[in-house]
Amino acid sequence: MNALVQVAAEEENPLIPPIPELVIGLIAFAIVFVFLAKKLLPNINRVLEERRAAIEGGMEKAEATQAEAQQVLEDYRAQLADARHEAARLRQEAQEQGAALIAEMRAEGQRQREEIIAAGHAQIEADRKQAAQALRQDVGKLATDLAGKIVGESVEDVARQSRTIDRFLDDLEAKAADGSKAEAGR
Repeated sequence: MNALVQVAAEEENPLIPPIPELVIGLIAFAIVFVFLAKKLLPNINRVLEERRAAIEGGMEKAEATQAEAQQVLEDYRAQLADARHEAARLRQEAQEQGAALIAEMRAEGQRQREEIIAAGHAQIEADRKQAAQALRQDVGKLATDLAGKIVGESVEDVARQSRTIDRFLDDLEAKAADGSKAEAGR
């Protein structure tokens, strides 16, 4: 018998399981497979589908958000460009207004200067005439007094004095004018 057990033991291959164990293992595998296919696999597929939908939804949201952000950025850039153009226009307008104001102030200053010069010339002319009149009177009085002292009589005829004095002073002015012209010609 020993030989038989030995032969039977030799015939039994450790890699090949016994048939009853193989059948029980296949039945247990079928039960686990059916359980997994009916219960667990749909839950796993549902969770995976929800996750895929969430990921795709998140990606769509991200793309929509990115597109919206891009649109906002483009709007911002357009507004910034408009603001720069408006600032440049305002700066140009301010420069033009400043130049116009400067030109206006210069013209006003020139006008005031001309008025002041004209008023000064008029005042000088009035002062010159007044001084000439006062000088004529003083010279006339001095000349009359001197003539009276030389002649020894009073020379009080006002009309004659006035004509004499005027003729004398006119002669002096003519000589002074001729002398000025002669000096200017040299």
